[in-house]
Amino acid sequence: MNTQPSQNARILAEMTDRSREVFRRVVEGYLANGDPVGSRTLTRDFSEKVSAATIRNVMQDLELAGLIAAPHVSAGRVPTQVGLRLFVDGLLEIGDLGKADQDRMESKLAA
Repeated sequence: MNTQPSQNARILAEMTDRSREVFRRVVEGYLANGDPVGSRTLTRDFSEKVSAATIRNVMQDLELAGLIAAPHVSAGRVPTQVGLRLFVDGLLEIGDLGKADQDRMESKLAA
């Protein structure tokens, strides 16, 4: 499923600062090591003091939006293809992305 720029803008507009940060950290964590990212991991260096339960609630909202998914019940979350595309499109709007990062993200999208 491809998201259109207007859909991307709508999704981003509906996200809170907290949900944007959770989403960004899930994507970056996944791209860094290829493993699901758990709520406990995110609470360790989150910009504000929040509980793992709060992070899980935000992650559930991001799942309902189709941006992240759980590979199995007890796993952390990974970005979906739609989520990765939204993330990449958002980065490209902000500034230049290095060739190595572009290649790595594109390979994840192709998987």
